Amino acid sequence: MALLVVEDEYLILEFICAEVTEAGIEALSASNADAAVRMLEANSAITTLITDINMPGSMDGLQLAALVNQRWPGIRIVITSGRGKPSSSEMPRGALFLAKPFLPRQIADAVARMT
Repeated sequence: MALLVVEDEYLILEFICAEVTEAGIEALSASNADAAVRMLEANSAITTLITDINMPGSMDGLQLAALVNQRWPGIRIVITSGRGKPSSSEMPRGALFLAKPFLPRQIADAVARMT
């Protein structure tokens, strides 16, 4: 079981990965959606995706979440943003939203609910 964190801000990426690792879950990381898709194609152990909405590249986090939901429907999804909550129609069914800034406990709770 592994979790993929997709975040373009390095410090936030490292923070989330450290929290997940401390909870005993393998954390993989990508700085944009394109890299995340390549990782998903290469690693069938990924069970959960945590993605920021606003990222550079060919798609944002909501588009990535929709693609993951379509291609890998068993992967659970946590969407994060510091710019407001997306509507429920913008997020895949069952996805969880976590507003930035979040506390270490909040990320651990979100991951626990999804795994």
